[in-house]
Amino acid sequence: VTKNLGALAGFGLDSLSAGNQIDWRLLNNELRSQRWYADTLRSWQWNPATYNLGASVGDLLNGRHYPLARRLRNISDKLAQAPAYYAAAKANITGPTREHAELAVQQNEGGLAVFGPALADSVRKSSLSDAEKQLLTQRIAGAQRAVQGYIDFLKKDVLTGREFRSFRIGQALFDRKFALDIQSRYSAGQVLALAQQHKADLLHDMGRRAARLFPKYCAGQPVPKDTLVLIRQVINKLTLKHAPREGFADAVKRQIPTLTKFVNDHQLLTQDPSKPLVVRETPAYMRGSGAGASVSAPGPYDKQANTYYNVEPLPPTWTAAQAESYLREYNDYTLQILNIHEAIPGHYTQLVYANRSPSLVKSIFGNGAMIEGWAVYAERMMLEAGYGQNSDEIWLLWDKWNMRSTLNAVIDNLIQTQHASEQDVVALLTGAGFQEEAEARNKWHLAQG
Repeated sequence: VTKNLGALAGFGLDSLSAGNQIDWRLLNNELRSQRWYADTLRSWQWNPATYNLGASVGDLLNGRHYPLARRLRNISDKLAQAPAYYAAAKANITGPTREHAELAVQQNEGGLAVFGPALADSVRKSSLSDAEKQLLTQRIAGAQRAVQGYIDFLKKDVLTGREFRSFRIGQALFDRKFALDIQSRYSAGQVLALAQQHKADLLHDMGRRAARLFPKYCAGQPVPKDTLVLIRQVINKLTLKHAPREGFADAVKRQIPTLTKFVNDHQLLTQDPSKPLVVRETPAYMRGSGAGASVSAPGPYDKQANTYYNVEPLPPTWTAAQAESYLREYNDYTLQILNIHEAIPGHYTQLVYANRSPSLVKSIFGNGAMIEGWAVYAERMMLEAGYGQNSDEIWLLWDKWNMRSTLNAVIDNLIQTQHASEQDVVALLTGAGFQEEAEARNKWHLAQG
């Protein structure tokens, strides 16, 4: 890292084109970030979930850049080092957090599925020689033992009888992490202040819309004097319409063609039908972080591979009440906004465009604020273009959804720097955020990372 930073320093910014100046800044930030994460934050010591071989093997297996045989040879080379990889992981872990140790167990248990029937079937049908197939099969078995050994280590040695550090990183580390991750002219403190102001603006708009909707959905009832109570009563009516527990992922799939058609009909931007979007249940090795939906996109070296829209299924251990709470959070209105944000024309579309950049630096080291900012902008762009018939219903629930992004900026700061408790966070999100309790507790888990 030091060597590469020195090489970058040899370029005078004034001698570079505007595009290359941006590339220089992206590379400089990436290198400084890598050094800071390794030397200062040192999460490789206290976050056992850092180590998960299933995730990288799953990405290789699902890729399209190289033929199957070549990808399997790459997987074989990687799995040859599985015992050493997990031995190093065990040696590295010092002063872990309980929360990340528990997450590591869950995700590595999910990662074992990567080394199961799908991988074995790919080996069988590949053009590898018999000797290569035999060697890879042996290495798969060795990787399974290494992963299971790590899980056993976490359960028996890490999660029992050991002191844990707090998952909270404190003000100084949070401020620096924010600056490196977000790459904004605003500091973490300034964003917190802006978020608090935007929260007030959203509540004002929600109050106006809820007042107009109240006679329609709460006919005959007295109008509450408390604006928060008024908004909550209307939202409680709107969120009754939602997908069934077993049909959540299917409801997502059904909406994608509708969004594509709206974007095309209104000529909002040019879609690329040759780049597939595949809705799937979130792989087990990615679950447990609190992110109910996400996008896994191929990079510029694998442009023809699928982009996966990961939808986490409701845990089978949830009670009917927990499931109902979650489904009401992702009601029929909000689910459309979620799909705009994650898929079309949000993250999926933006990442397809990113792969077209003539600069590999911009494609690989994208700006996080821009990526997330585009998805949030796309939500409002769609509604302002007429999606949802400009109804107060969809705008009220967009306000609620946007309040989530706003409060995320608040609670991330409060949790990491001001010792906000789970009770504090859930109270804020279910109060002024109007979130369902299941979603609020998911956010508590997500913010710990």
